[in-house]
Amino acid sequence: MRVIPVLDLLDGHVVRAVRGDRANYRPIQSSLCATSEPLAVARALLDASGADTLYVADLGAIVAQHADTSTLAALYAGLNPPGSATQPRVTIWLDAGFADFTSMHAHLLRIGAPRGAFVPVFGSETLRTPDALRDAERAGYQPILSLDRRAGRPLHAPGAAATVHDTPAWWPARVIAMTLDRVGAYEGPDLDTFNALRERAGSQRTVIGAGGVRNRADLDAAAQRGAQAWLVGSALHDGKLAAPPHAVR
Repeated sequence: MRVIPVLDLLDGHVVRAVRGDRANYRPIQSSLCATSEPLAVARALLDASGADTLYVADLGAIVAQHADTSTLAALYAGLNPPGSATQPRVTIWLDAGFADFTSMHAHLLRIGAPRGAFVPVFGSETLRTPDALRDAERAGYQPILSLDRRAGRPLHAPGAAATVHDTPAWWPARVIAMTLDRVGAYEGPDLDTFNALRERAGSQRTVIGAGGVRNRADLDAAAQRGAQAWLVGSALHDGKLAAPPHAVR
């Protein structure tokens, strides 16, 4: 099972995400480090998980307040020092409230990192047109689609002509089963939703779970259902996932 650590970014700080209630998020208090400074927290999460991929949610951009491109640029540079490798040592999956391909492309250009440094994550709650997924693929971005749910209902962008939840043909090679109610809630992973999406996705796509993980037993249960990767935040910060000696990247 691949653990992908999650970093929620707001106003230049890492915050603790709970149930998707973004108005009440507060700077992180973590057992991994004594600060909410993004680079320090990112390094601690990567060390604790043994991962080479970091999921970042730019919450300011998602709630349409402001995008934190300067912090994202500094985060990438700090995790991938110049001359350290020909390829990024750490790949960042970025959800920044992308509504379409044009805004996504402009956002990544403003960050200024090389192509491939950031993998765009299109969340169904902000994606206005599924054409953005195909456009991103054609541009070589290898996008990820997050199928967001809350209170048992699929989320989609206001004014969206159709919801990507209903049309697997639009889905890219990687899809996230995001149950916002479980994020930071310590209620266990939503394996029923994960299973349903995995069945609809078919064998050509990878479905990644998100939220709810309390301990390694939850990861084992998800793996038994066919999960290969899961997004994890709170359980890492709270020291609930001791990295095994054979941590898989």
